Amino acid sequence: MKNNNLNFRHESFQDRSTIVDLISSLQQGLSKGQLTFNDEDNTITLKPDGLLYLTIEACADSELNVLDVRITWQDNRSERLNKPFSVSTGE
Repeated sequence: MKNNNLNFRHESFQDRSTIVDLISSLQQGLSKGQLTFNDEDNTITLKPDGLLYLTIEACADSELNVLDVRITWQDNRSERLNKPFSVSTGE
C-alpha cells in the first residue's frame, strides 16, 4: 500500500557491511543534492540544499549501544548555526 504522506521510516537488522553501503549511498545522495528512500511500502525524495544542521549522539551502555545521526534543513532559513566538528577512526 502506497503511503502519500511526506514521512518515511524503515527499520531492519542489517550486517555492518550492508550499513556501510547504505551510508555510502547517503553520502553520494547528499553530494548530488537528492536522496530517494524506498521500500515496498513507501517512497520519499528529499533535496537537501544550503546549510544542513547535523546532530550526532552516541551512547555506550552495557546492554545497548546507540548511534543516532540526524541531518535537518529548512528551505530559506535565515538563521544559521555552524560549529567545527570532526570524526576520528581511532587510528
